[in-house]
Amino acid sequence: MKSETVQQLQSRFDALSRAIPDEGIEFWFARDLMEPLGYVRWENFLTAINRAIESCVTTGYKADDHFRGVTKMIEIGRGGQRPVEDFMLTRYACYLIAQNGDPRKEPIAFAQSYFAMQTRRQELIEDRMRLQARLDARERLRESEKTLSQNIYERGVDDAGFGRIRSKGDAALFGGHTTQAMKDRYGITQTRPLADFLPTLTIAAKNLATEMTNHNVQQEDLRGEVAITSEHVQNNESVRHMLGQRGIKPETLPPEEDIKKLERRVKADEKRLERKSGKLPGGTGE
Repeated sequence: MKSETVQQLQSRFDALSRAIPDEGIEFWFARDLMEPLGYVRWENFLTAINRAIESCVTTGYKADDHFRGVTKMIEIGRGGQRPVEDFMLTRYACYLIAQNGDPRKEPIAFAQSYFAMQTRRQELIEDRMRLQARLDARERLRESEKTLSQNIYERGVDDAGFGRIRSKGDAALFGGHTTQAMKDRYGITQTRPLADFLPTLTIAAKNLATEMTNHNVQQEDLRGEVAITSEHVQNNESVRHMLGQRGIKPETLPPEEDIKKLERRVKADEKRLERKSGKLPGGTGE
């Protein structure tokens, strides 16, 4: 996302912020955030809010501290008014709602980082967005590989076979360098996945090749390790060729920080965010 876009979104979200007098608690109204977050219908946004409330409770926090249902009067035709449902949301509540959105949408990707940060310095928000993009890419790769494993198990390939297929796909993507060779190059221990240390671009490349394999395995009803290996290798070669056209060789890209450390750091940040967001006054705490 371009810096000027981040600055524009930051200004917009800043303008929607409100404060409880004498409490020092910042909050947002859900209906104010609905359109900036890319939602058109309140019913759809309410689904995201309810998922966020469930996430809050599951994490062990009291939903009423961060989500407060309110009724507001809105203008209708000819000077009339009618009541509508709304929510007061702490910064932590807004963060949880953004976490339940589609990170491929620019406003959602921005909001995930904006609400996670107590500071509003643009460069810090942009750093957090890059971190979140890598975490999101890694999760998508986990899901696509899980799907591939399930697909090929139904077609006569066991776990060991899946490992061989994935390794040969890696060799095709990394210009002949096997998974182990890339681990050695990056200094990764045997027990850790290579993908946990790859940059976002390479994770996305692996995911694209895996999704292509998933699609063609099902569309063409491929069966057996030999046929599925051939398909996966071809897809990785195609992705490598595409990257090569833009001057990118995946095997030459430097490794990134262990994604497990990043995930632990994000969890710790979320706990601090919940504490520092404060609690909406007047709730039952239940």
